[in-house]
Amino acid sequence: MAGELLLDTGALVSLLDRSQTHHAEFAKFFERWRGPVVSTEAVLTEATHLLGRVPGGAQACCDFFLDGGAVLVPSSPVSLRRCRDLIHKYRDLPMDYADATLVVLAEELSTTLVFTTERRDFGIYRVRGKGKFRIKPEARRKKRR
Repeated sequence: MAGELLLDTGALVSLLDRSQTHHAEFAKFFERWRGPVVSTEAVLTEATHLLGRVPGGAQACCDFFLDGGAVLVPSSPVSLRRCRDLIHKYRDLPMDYADATLVVLAEELSTTLVFTTERRDFGIYRVRGKGKFRIKPEARRKKRR
């Protein structure tokens, strides 16, 4: 199984915006990650929109990719068709386009690793032929008393 880590919007925003709840935890995880990181233009679009309210946020998002923080993988007509099918399949959630692009990218790269804040949605999505996503960072377990 490939070792690419898929970067989702919430994780990217958490990395770049210090005011986010998960910033410290996600920054620590990302600093330690040694494998390749990939994402999609849809994730970049969502993140620049969400970071637009943060001074310099949209620019920082673009710089993250330009500086090699992650590889931006473009869509193709084949991947767009698959996204359309997935959006229909998961319409009850509903699945947004950015999530669909990541599921398609997971299928194309044969990876199930996803760096996300969306534990519920990525806990439901399935990678064709690979099963469940492995969500990073792993959920912290509550201490037993």
